[in-house]
Amino acid sequence: MDDKKKETHNVDHFDYKNVDKILANLNPHSRMFNRRRSGLTARQQRQFAKATKRARFMALVPYVSR
Repeated sequence: MDDKKKETHNVDHFDYKNVDKILANLNPHSRMFNRRRSGLTARQQRQFAKATKRARFMALVPYVSR
């Protein structure tokens, strides 16, 4: 087993207007990374999901990208 350390994000709050932070946690198909991959806590992951959905609705982030 590899001794890889997870990169933990010190994020207090995810905001839907901060598109760069949202895009950093999306894969090339615009799907959200899971907690294991992103290194977020459960609370941060919920905030991230809500911010991502709001950003998609406001057309700041695409629903699907090729």
